[in-house]
Amino acid sequence: MRPEENKSVLAAVFAETAKGNGRPFIDALADDVQWTIIGTTPWSRTYVGKASVINDLLRPLGQELGGASIITASKFIAEGDLVVVQATGNNVTVRGQRYENTYCWIIRMYEGKMRELTEYADTQLIESVLRDPRVA
Repeated sequence: MRPEENKSVLAAVFAETAKGNGRPFIDALADDVQWTIIGTTPWSRTYVGKASVINDLLRPLGQELGGASIITASKFIAEGDLVVVQATGNNVTVRGQRYENTYCWIIRMYEGKMRELTEYADTQLIESVLRDPRVA
């Protein structure tokens, strides 16, 4: 797909995450996706495969936030098969703590799906607000 097509796919996906609808985001993940969260937090690692992203990242995050995560994208930059997305979260944990992280994702697209994501975020906020996803 052309860069502008990839950008359009992600713009549509993030229009839905801004409403708290994560289904289009999950649908846009390639089966062999690799999602890397930078840093040294308990959440920081590379999640390999859609099942791992759902079970090891998104499900525990949903438990921390009590359901839907609201992410609003403000910028999209597309070049080749890469789309850079800048976004902000507007969330509260189940314990009542504000979780309003700022994100930059570098996303490699393949055939209209997200194949690789590298996430840059406020790791201090992750560390201080979110519980370790490996401890339930």
